Amino acid sequence: MSSIPYDLTTIKAFVFDVDGVLSNEIISLAPNGNPMRTVNIKDGYALQLAVKKGFHVGIITGAYTEDIRIRYANLGIVHIYMKSAEKIKDYRHFLEQTQLSDEEVLYAGDDIPDLPVMSLVGLPVAPADAAPEIKQIARYISRRRGGYGVARDVIEQTLKAQGLWMCPEAFGW
Repeated sequence: MSSIPYDLTTIKAFVFDVDGVLSNEIISLAPNGNPMRTVNIKDGYALQLAVKKGFHVGIITGAYTEDIRIRYANLGIVHIYMKSAEKIKDYRHFLEQTQLSDEEVLYAGDDIPDLPVMSLVGLPVAPADAAPEIKQIARYISRRRGGYGVARDVIEQTLKAQGLWMCPEAFGW
């Protein structure tokens, strides 16, 4: 039984911000000044399974490092938008590329730059530690903090609702 108050059988796409959603809000810096993010392995498992099951998965982030592209491309994600100054523009491009409607999209964001996209999508999701403005418009607030399984939470509940969670593809990478 899902704890998400939305008809999850209508979801065809998952779109995620990176910092504060797929990684925690604390970013270490390498000696050369490049950010070093952490990732949640269970998020990664759920993301690659969603791709295998035919869901469109996207990343829209204001950040830019080659590590982000490599990490998510290795999970099968093709819609990766970095240096996104206005996330709404990249979100609209994502919709054009996938031929989906807003109601078919789950978007997880944690801070003010995510607000315009979250105001449009069918299922706006916030991590437990999201900004108050984001929690206010979220239809679902995960019990997980950013970087600690938000993607796994929403993907698992959606795939279970669609009868796709415990499938043959679930038992491998």
